[in-house]
Amino acid sequence: MASGLSKMAARVLTCLFTTDAGSLTASQLAQRLQVSPASISKAIAFLESQSLVRRERDERRRDRYVVDDELFYQATIASARANDQLVETARQGVAVLGPHTPAATRLENIARFLDFISESITRAAEQAREVLHTRPGTTSTDTAQPSPDHG
Repeated sequence: MASGLSKMAARVLTCLFTTDAGSLTASQLAQRLQVSPASISKAIAFLESQSLVRRERDERRRDRYVVDDELFYQATIASARANDQLVETARQGVAVLGPHTPAATRLENIARFLDFISESITRAAEQAREVLHTRPGTTSTDTAQPSPDHG
């Protein structure tokens, strides 16, 4: 909830992250959280729109809601792309207002700031993506082969 999720979306996401399988059906979520299926449906719709959960069909043709390591990466990239849209909108505002007005200067500064943040988030996500696929207690260098110089 501290990151801006509604209470129900946070509960659903936490429930999915803390189950061993990383996936549950809507009825399983409703049962575990002791809420109505409608509450689950609304939370899932929001979480899907933010790329925080993925929907899959199981062998019984039921929807399963899945969280996995790759989704966290995808959500981070989606957040950076949302910033890119704000950058474009701010720059359109600069063109409408005229480049030498105080409001346009403010919008251009916002655009430059968000552009920098978006690029930084994307670069950091790309660099850190490997962490999502590394077992706890190890580092990505633990699996690297020793160099010939060091034995």
